[in-house]
Amino acid sequence: MAAHRDSRRRFLERTSAVVGGALLPAAGHGLAAESPNDRPVFATIGLRNQGWTITQKSFPFADFAALADVDAGVLGTNVVNVEKAQSRKPDAYADYRRILERKDIDAVMIATPDHWHTKIAVEAMRSGKDVYCEKPLTLTIDEGKLIERVVKETGRVFQVGTMQRTESEGRFLQAVALVRDGRIGTVKKVTCGINSMEPSPEIPEAPVPSGLEWDVWLGPAPAVPYRALPEIRQGYGGGVPLYSNCHYSFRNWHEYSGGKLTDWGAHHVDIACWALGATDTGPSRVTPLDYSLPVPYKAGHPTVADRYNAATEFTIRAAMPGDVELFITSGGDNGILFEGTKGRFFVNRGKITGVPVDELKERPLPEGAIEAVYGGPVSANHTANFIAAMRSRKQPISDVWSHNRMLEICHLSNIAMRLGREVAWDPATRQIVGDPEANAFLSRESRAGYRIEGA
Repeated sequence: MAAHRDSRRRFLERTSAVVGGALLPAAGHGLAAESPNDRPVFATIGLRNQGWTITQKSFPFADFAALADVDAGVLGTNVVNVEKAQSRKPDAYADYRRILERKDIDAVMIATPDHWHTKIAVEAMRSGKDVYCEKPLTLTIDEGKLIERVVKETGRVFQVGTMQRTESEGRFLQAVALVRDGRIGTVKKVTCGINSMEPSPEIPEAPVPSGLEWDVWLGPAPAVPYRALPEIRQGYGGGVPLYSNCHYSFRNWHEYSGGKLTDWGAHHVDIACWALGATDTGPSRVTPLDYSLPVPYKAGHPTVADRYNAATEFTIRAAMPGDVELFITSGGDNGILFEGTKGRFFVNRGKITGVPVDELKERPLPEGAIEAVYGGPVSANHTANFIAAMRSRKQPISDVWSHNRMLEICHLSNIAMRLGREVAWDPATRQIVGDPEANAFLSRESRAGYRIEGA
């Protein structure tokens, strides 16, 4: 641990020297060359899938002193992986709170299931840690307000893992710049394609897998039995039951996440709002035009507990400022279609296409247009941007406030579908208008023993 303490001391010395300064100039990844002892010390909480992804992407910029996960198998595997990558074994914990007690750790990366994000993030900031947290940041709208308050109270730097703002070879930055430069005229319509979700069969109760602390995994969520079918998931997120109420499939249950609306929606709706200049406001109405729920609902709550309950197919319309219609749909290509009075174009992680894009060969964007969107020199790595912000003590490119504003649209979409009606939204008060039943879904009570102190 002495090496980590020395690394942290040197990092803090360098950080204190640039407080109030600009973000560091881009140098491939956006960070200037640094010695091995001039690096921040990180820890990751939640290691399966995306937790490992963001950890390995951060090896060029940070040293990892500790890892935490409630699944002993996942924890052990990733301790070995991190040791191989950095030639130093990280400490391993089943209880993330042991990480927060340590003074040698500068920042935590959080990649737990969504229902754990807010509690860990709040406690991390209050313990003096900066935070990189995976998307979607929250399970409810009121959780977002709490995180905003704690960021202000503590002065911590907070990066949300909406890495499309930084990565994907700059395609989304180019898309925002095209809109801002008027290349499609006045924007009238934006469509975010985020894919459908397959319903599940009935999923029976099953023995909890060896090494998994199921009650802790549930944490703030209600206490329920573990459920799984024997078929194993392949590909990304593979090696676990294809159908369960845990592991990769937590995304399909409202108890732990918000389905495709908060999974892919957190990426594409974010870029849409960024391009529209709507990162500090919100819609006036959210209307479910067409949707399919995989189980019966009553008063907004699923009436069965043995199947996925998030919407499988949907088309949602959000009325945005400036008479812009924002559609979120499970149909069509995954990506974002921008349509204006002078043209349209499409962007996703693999391409950006359309006449306005073709015209860039003859009429490129003004010099500095991409940097103006990004707010400074562009990084090619989301963690590098986070660390630059840690040094400057300015908020990074995926800040809490803009993320919460766009995620409110996704949360409101789920609320509207669960209740089967349009909801009116006041972006100034951040409340649903004239619908107490819908407003009750802005928050959710946490289970005893897992509540946030001082929330």
